[in-house]
Amino acid sequence: MDTSNPAAFVNAELLRLYVGRRVRALVQVIRSENGAVVGKSTDDSQIVVKGSPPRAPTTFVEVIGIADGDKSIRAEIWTNFGDAIDTHNYNQLCQLANGEFKHLFI
Repeated sequence: MDTSNPAAFVNAELLRLYVGRRVRALVQVIRSENGAVVGKSTDDSQIVVKGSPPRAPTTFVEVIGIADGDKSIRAEIWTNFGDAIDTHNYNQLCQLANGEFKHLFI
């Protein structure tokens, strides 16, 4: 595992803490428009992901990229996560990775 450039687990609420830094987020794709994907983060807030999504994105995608605003990510890597996932568990992971157990993730 490459640990030279870690990506913090974030939801929309946590994204503002990492502007200009590398992050990863799970997004439910709502629509694509103007070279970006508009989606819903695991905390049910809207998020915009800029970049080129997979040709056939699934309902849920995980993106890794640079937080370029408090509600947007410039994606470098897109990973299809399928059409069903427990967003509550992923959101809890984001909370743990930015709280008491942060030292285990970054």
